[in-house]
Amino acid sequence: MSNSADPAAQRRVLNRLNRARGQLNAVIATVEAGGSCRDVVTQLAAVSSALDRAGFVIISSAMKDCLVDPDSDDSDGLSIGELEKLFLTLS
Repeated sequence: MSNSADPAAQRRVLNRLNRARGQLNAVIATVEAGGSCRDVVTQLAAVSSALDRAGFVIISSAMKDCLVDPDSDDSDGLSIGELEKLFLTLS
């Protein structure tokens, strides 16, 4: 996320990523302890969901910051097509 991103959105993304990190640590601990397949898969699904939600928050809150301004020389911006591709990679 860019430095000009909405601080509340950035906080939501960081919270989701930290949650995913904790869930991934739990998956690793469960595998190391010989946990059940059901527990491992359930925890992996939670990690995946947390990462997907973080991606959706990033895209939805930063759309206006990511789009290329046709009147600008900013080469870091994204076209609508590129933004759509990013969004679809999460689905």
